[in-house]
Amino acid sequence: MSHPFRYLIRSADVPAYQPANHNHTSNQRLIGPDNVGARHMEVVLGTLSRGGGALPHAHPGIEQACYLLEGTARAEVAGECFDMVAGDMCFFPANEKHVFTVTSDEPVRLLVFYSPPYGESPDKVIRAA
Repeated sequence: MSHPFRYLIRSADVPAYQPANHNHTSNQRLIGPDNVGARHMEVVLGTLSRGGGALPHAHPGIEQACYLLEGTARAEVAGECFDMVAGDMCFFPANEKHVFTVTSDEPVRLLVFYSPPYGESPDKVIRAA
């Protein structure tokens, strides 16, 4: 960490990881139990290149919201399919299968909010066909 503050998170200081069940995606966990002690939420910064996104899956007992910062994407959840542009936000209810796909040539950057925290735990995701 390049600063002395416990509750300030700079994305440049946060390591990236490849999330399970996603293509061409790099995530950075900005807020979570391991860095600031968050118990009821998690915030992830995702960068997805063309062809990237989440394959069909659901999170048991976890609500998820995505705020699109850059690029365009298509989201599918609970029988709805919609296109997103920068400034749009979508919600994936707990236990609902969802899909997220990049549609722009430029990379997508988005903030993903989980409540309670997901933490890439295999017991907190159900992959669907």
